[in-house]
Amino acid sequence: MTPLRRGLYAITPDWHDTERLLAVTDAILAGGAVLLQYRNKAADAALAHTQASALLALCRRYQVPLLINDDVALAAAIGADGAHIGRDDSELAPARARLGADAILGVSCYADLERARDAANGGADYVAFGAMFASPTKPHAPPAPVSLLGAARALGKPFACIGGITAENGGALVSAGADLLAVISDLYEAAAPRERAAAYAALFADR
Repeated sequence: MTPLRRGLYAITPDWHDTERLLAVTDAILAGGAVLLQYRNKAADAALAHTQASALLALCRRYQVPLLINDDVALAAAIGADGAHIGRDDSELAPARARLGADAILGVSCYADLERARDAANGGADYVAFGAMFASPTKPHAPPAPVSLLGAARALGKPFACIGGITAENGGALVSAGADLLAVISDLYEAAAPRERAAAYAALFADR
């Protein structure tokens, strides 16, 4: 398995414009993102395959792993580096069996430390908590208190924070122990995405 590095975890938005998606992602990777997740809830199967395949080629140039959200079959089909599993997605063990021992598997744990413990014990490579802050992408996600992160260190697995994160509020999460800051809107809607990504990278360089 490609070792997980601490840093910015970029997650793609629901864009149908593949050229725009690739251009902005290129800038974000150049700015220092260490992990990319393809997540497009609005794409049909053909578009998802096209976009994910193009993103994988881009990630290979930057030597950054690509994970696929919600779709273990797509991850297997294109040879992605792994998948991210949410509450309503396929379970961890079948995903591991499908993608292999070297795949990176992450699990959404919301504000549920027990779910995170089960995922860690079940072989997840990282767990994700959030929404940490109010989020336009996950408006119905239960809030996850920053105090949860201290207990999460005892799991012995890297963990990501997601939900309403910006380069301005992310530093507090890194200080609390977050290994990855998972970000969509603050990156992909930024006027200068490369510089915005670099601002996140600096949060980890300072700690």
